[in-house]
Amino acid sequence: MRIALFATCLIDSFRPSAGFAVIKLLEQAGYQVDVPELQTCCGQPAYNNGDLQDARKIAQQTIETFNNYKYVIIPSGSCAGMLIQHYPKLFEDNPEWQSKATDLSRRCYELTNFLYDVAKKTSFPVKHKGSITYHDSCSSLRETGSKQQARNLISSNKNLNLIELEDSETCCGFGGTFCVKYPEISEQMVNDKVANIIATGAEILVSADLGCLLNIAGRLKRLNKPIKVFHIAELLAGETDQAGIGDVIDKSVDSKTADRK
Repeated sequence: MRIALFATCLIDSFRPSAGFAVIKLLEQAGYQVDVPELQTCCGQPAYNNGDLQDARKIAQQTIETFNNYKYVIIPSGSCAGMLIQHYPKLFEDNPEWQSKATDLSRRCYELTNFLYDVAKKTSFPVKHKGSITYHDSCSSLRETGSKQQARNLISSNKNLNLIELEDSETCCGFGGTFCVKYPEISEQMVNDKVANIIATGAEILVSADLGCLLNIAGRLKRLNKPIKVFHIAELLAGETDQAGIGDVIDKSVDSKTADRK
């Protein structure tokens, strides 16, 4: 079956290795994966800031781009929440486009939900042996219902010791433009989150939302903490032998990009 990957802006720009890890996992589950070139941002920044006109234009582009796929896989709770929950709301005054948006929303899956609930995949080429902890993004919990699925995927590997975070359902302080508008509050929130991560004694932190991971990894590195940070797709795909998020410039960035610069 041919399915589509909605890569997300953050993965495309800051952690392409996570995108390749997603493709690896989906192909191992027996799917052929397309990454449509015409995909763009999901429109969430415009939507969250009240720019509904541009959010609708972006949504229409996305709906048309992914029109012919049975499943659209999204390795981000926030982007998945936008497509699944908010696209239909954008077109409440336009029945034709609301129908199209609703159809797309029914075909969209957050990555961990798809792997566990649809693909029924329980075997992964995990390389790491040891302790990890998991951060639930707000959108994954509240907009896509993703919580136990990720834990089940991790627990399927006996070499991993999952240590639960205290206040695991509390926001890390990223929140898209929230961290820009309210930096002092955001910093305190990520400090609290990092303190709980450190208290677990885990060697690796994983999550299914790169926005949260960039925020948390940045704070960990500024505090000189050795905990490595990965997208859950990288953990499951056995890609944890590379630099973690925030360690160094991502080596998976195409060298041609640097040559053009």
